[in-house]
Amino acid sequence: MFPIRLELTTPDDDRPVFVSGSFCQWQPDAEQFKLHKTAPGQYSIELPGELAVEEPPEYKYTRGGWDSVELSAAGESVPNRVFQSPSGVQQDSVPHWRWNGLPFNPDFLPRTDLVSHAFSLPQLDTTRRVQVLLPYDYEATQNRYPVLYLNDGQNLFGEGSPFGNWNIDQKLAVLAHRQHHRILVVSIDHGEEERIAEYLPYNSELAQGRGRAYLDFVVHTLKPHIDATYRTRPERTATGMGGSSMGGLISVYAGLLHPTVFGQLMVFSPALWTTPKVYADSLRFYAPEPTRVYLYGGEQESRFMVPAMERLQKSLLRRKGHETLEIELSIDPDGEHNESRWSREFPRAVEWLFF
Repeated sequence: MFPIRLELTTPDDDRPVFVSGSFCQWQPDAEQFKLHKTAPGQYSIELPGELAVEEPPEYKYTRGGWDSVELSAAGESVPNRVFQSPSGVQQDSVPHWRWNGLPFNPDFLPRTDLVSHAFSLPQLDTTRRVQVLLPYDYEATQNRYPVLYLNDGQNLFGEGSPFGNWNIDQKLAVLAHRQHHRILVVSIDHGEEERIAEYLPYNSELAQGRGRAYLDFVVHTLKPHIDATYRTRPERTATGMGGSSMGGLISVYAGLLHPTVFGQLMVFSPALWTTPKVYADSLRFYAPEPTRVYLYGGEQESRFMVPAMERLQKSLLRRKGHETLEIELSIDPDGEHNESRWSREFPRAVEWLFF
């Protein structure tokens, strides 16, 4: 009976790695099931072949306890693994681990900086709360950072809205374990009852669209203030905008209307149905330099969501000079139109866009 060999790739960590399963009564730190470190971030172990005589063994990796078990790249629980390699060698990857029972090290949480409870928005004759999430080690370096402007700030972190929130502060702490936290996130609250109007680029039956004025605020009022106050990288290739639903729609128009400012777009479940002209507008999109667009949507949101995003992708790629445009289309078969799904997708989108 040939032995079973497990080979694991995972981010470097001072803690040892164990494999646990029914073969050891799910003991998380049995010494005989401790993996050997073969190189930075590389581990392996050989198990007796008899473990797979009756059925493929189920297993999980730990760092020595169930309070340090493996997690997904978004910091969420994962199902048991099943060994099914016909060659006897199984290659696994663990992107993230629990930390003393938490999905992240609390020391890695970003620092929240309140720019203003009432930042002037002269283009719409109103004010808006604006906050910035700074990397946990911002004060320890002199680095300059890319900036992601996110819409619907009430739904992003902290207490959140009645619908929940993305928990982006926790997701940035998860990304810090992979050194992918070095980004400034600017959170812009929406206009409550004016939200739809402020995120609509045109007049419609829904509202008198004021989206262009809102984007003018971000580009000509807010961004200069952020660049003057924090150590940012102001160039377009390091500047992004993102959001979900109506916030996703206005993020599309951030790229269409201000291509010399925004080079990264994070578009989750965009409300494309509110603005049918978006497809024709996309054909005229001009990207002066490389532009990246992360499009995410779920098949359970509506029967129109995924086809609409695919149509948007095709429209963008049909335009003249599309060679400068890179689009990642992420379709979630189980995805619904809610904050928990957007929270789960956030780390992957950040890494694809900026790292």
